[in-house]
This record gives sequence, C-alpha cells and structure tokens, in this order.
Amino acid sequence: MAKYLAQIIVMGAQVVGKAFARALRQEFAASRAAADARGRAGHQSAAASSLSGLSLQEAQQILNVSKLSPEEIQKNYEHLFKVNDKSVGGSFYLQSKVVRAKERLDEELRIQAQEDRERGQAPKT
Repeated sequence: MAKYLAQIIVMGAQVVGKAFARALRQEFAASRAAADARGRAGHQSAAASSLSGLSLQEAQQILNVSKLSPEEIQKNYEHLFKVNDKSVGGSFYLQSKVVRAKERLDEELRIQAQEDRERGQAPKT
C-alpha cells in the first residue's frame, strides 16, 4: 500500500513539474515575442519607463490624455498642478505624480522626435 501511495505522489509531482515547465517556456516565448514586436523604439520607451517609474499608459491616464499632443499635455498638466497645489488644499503626493507623468510624456515626445529625425536622415534607395 505504501509503495502505491509513493508512486502516486511521484507521478503527481512529475505531472505538475512538466506543466509548470511548459507554462514557463510559453511565458518566455510570449515575452520574447512582445519584446521583438516593440522593436527599437520600445527599448527606448521601456528605458524611459524604468527611469521615471511610470509607464507611458500610466502617465497618459494621470494627465488624462489619449494621444501625445504637446498642447493637450501642457494644458492638462497646468490644470492638475494648480488643482493639487498644497496651498489650495491639494495633495503634494498627487502633485508630484502629475509632475512625473509630464516628465514621462515629455521624454516620450523627445524619443518620437528623435526617431522622426533619424527616419528623415536615412538614405533613400
């Protein structure tokens, strides 16, 4: 009886181990595919996200902008910065989040402008 119980436990551990290894391989493959899909621009954007601590999507949500328009970003930034000013009863924490979000979006605009310049300077064949 103990022999069968040990065999059942070993077989169960093997099944769980194989399933875990398969899931891990799939996750690595999906991660690699996502990184390849982002391409070179994604690497710069990811670096900017890690430096600022905010992803591009988070920064857009904080400043309530759907597309990267410098005018819209500046308008929403100024409004949210004033509303969250500590002297008018706002939150310093939220105000700092607004500043970080603007910095992140400004960095993304800079990356896009740099890519546009590089594309414009590329030799035409």
